[in-house]
Amino acid sequence: MARNAFTQTQKQEQTLTQTLSPQQLLAVQVLELTTMEIEDRVRSEVMDNPALEVVEREPEMHEDGPQGEAELMRDIDDDYSGNEDIPVSSGYRGGGDFVYGEVLSFSDILLEQLGELALSPQERAVGEYIIGSLDEDGLLRKDVAELEDELLIYNNVMTCRDEILKVLACIQGFEPAGVAARSLQESLLLQLERNGRENGLELQKRIVRDYYDDFVSKRWEQLPAKLGASDEECRDAIADIVRLNPRPGASLGESIGVNHQQIIPDFLLDVVDDNVYVSLNNSNVPELKVSDDFMQMLDEQLVSSAPEQKNAALFLKQKIDAAKGFINAVRQRENTMLSTMRAIVAKQKEYFLNGGDEAFLKPMILEDIANMTGYDISTISRVSSSKYVQTPWGITLLKYFFSEGVRLEDGTEQSVYELFAVLRGLIENEDKRNPLTDQALQELLAERGYNIARRTVAKYREQLHLPVARLRKL
Repeated sequence: MARNAFTQTQKQEQTLTQTLSPQQLLAVQVLELTTMEIEDRVRSEVMDNPALEVVEREPEMHEDGPQGEAELMRDIDDDYSGNEDIPVSSGYRGGGDFVYGEVLSFSDILLEQLGELALSPQERAVGEYIIGSLDEDGLLRKDVAELEDELLIYNNVMTCRDEILKVLACIQGFEPAGVAARSLQESLLLQLERNGRENGLELQKRIVRDYYDDFVSKRWEQLPAKLGASDEECRDAIADIVRLNPRPGASLGESIGVNHQQIIPDFLLDVVDDNVYVSLNNSNVPELKVSDDFMQMLDEQLVSSAPEQKNAALFLKQKIDAAKGFINAVRQRENTMLSTMRAIVAKQKEYFLNGGDEAFLKPMILEDIANMTGYDISTISRVSSSKYVQTPWGITLLKYFFSEGVRLEDGTEQSVYELFAVLRGLIENEDKRNPLTDQALQELLAERGYNIARRTVAKYREQLHLPVARLRKL
């Protein structure tokens, strides 16, 4: 009987691989660090390498606003070049106070406000459950009956519709305005009631309350006749409405619901009139230089021919080279990050000038920013996937600004976020006794120029955390 035979063979292959130099590897590692991490890394390097010295920052402020990294971005979408030299500055021009330390989660902030109210233990339990049920936009997508059932099942709290509505009204009075609304439409109305400009306020509320579908679908040319107002009055009212915050719960980006998560923004951005100011949040990152004493000692050792002096010179040179390499990596990180952020603002200028309204977000992919800056797509990915920007309406992860495009019937392309707003508006305003199926939603979207398949509608609905029609039926 034959036995299995095992043979061992060798195969030689020639492959071509690209390896990073130590300096390139260091630059990649430093680029991936967050603001808090780069602060720690810089201080650690200073402790470990005596050839590194800390230089006190002296930010320059001019009468016409911040300079350097925070230079005024006038006409940013004209003749953009992402490869220009970028001076380093730590200035920031913005409104209000900014907290650089620990940032509480959105839920924590609401719970703190809840704790200031004179509520019964049961009302407090209802309030805590409502806050815990808010979605990432800060809106309440559950109906009152669902909350009533869940409070009984999960928390053993027997409540009623009137009590839930009473506590909900209290939470809707919290900051930020518009939080805990049951729809985007209600959120906008709450914001108008509290923060709307007195001039034209009634017209703004009528547009949102009575002609919301026309508003979100941008059938604005029909509004003057329906409202009995002039074109100019309607334009002014719409301009005020689009500056409201469509996502009141996004002020802490992805930290919502996570207790005591620290999110320190990497960029600071402010909008004044038609101007955008942007800078790096690096005021707590020490500025570095190579020690003059070490450079002088190296010069002294190099003139000597004694073996022990040469060994000392080699040690000094290694430390100085390491210091120079780290300083270059930090500066490259700053230039890469700021160039990337400036390109994003250039691409999404209308979004920033319209108060962070998703309807103004343009389709944008990593390749777009790579082409604008001259960096590799992998570099843009490293920046956008881990860095945050502080805007007047909250802290946002950079990857939020990237979205796929949806081609309209007229051939133009819109960001998927605009379609999300329309889809959400259709569902919010549907007859809850006969909710719209995905097929019906697909047909209504097609009437508005969005020719997408039913399965795509289902995918987008799921991304919005909206249930199927039968689960939305009252």
